[in-house]
Amino acid sequence: QVQLVESGGGLVQPGGSLRLSCAASGFTLDYYAIGWFRQAPGKEREGVSCIKRDGSTSYVDTVKGRFTISRDNAKSTVYLQMTSLKSADPAVYYCVTGLGSRCPQGDDEYNYWGQGTQVTVSS
Repeated sequence: QVQLVESGGGLVQPGGSLRLSCAASGFTLDYYAIGWFRQAPGKEREGVSCIKRDGSTSYVDTVKGRFTISRDNAKSTVYLQMTSLKSADPAVYYCVTGLGSRCPQGDDEYNYWGQGTQVTVSS
């Protein structure tokens, strides 16, 4: 049974940092692309970042240079290091996979979603 469990969200001041973790089980993480989406209240879900099995990464323009996605296959975990957090970043962040090799942009391409972790940015 495929499971994705996010952790690491919380409250941080503007300019602060958080590291989100996504613990994967029920499949071999090594072989698949894993992504992060986010959804703020009243807004559509937005793809934030994705990492392929070969380690290549992609980011939405609004987080480039501030967020870093990485994977530790031995721990079956994907991370999203978020720095210089802004007022536009608060949302529920979801870890996702379609059990494929690509990083499609559409959220409907991903069959498996975690429960999400809340990120709040406030002074």
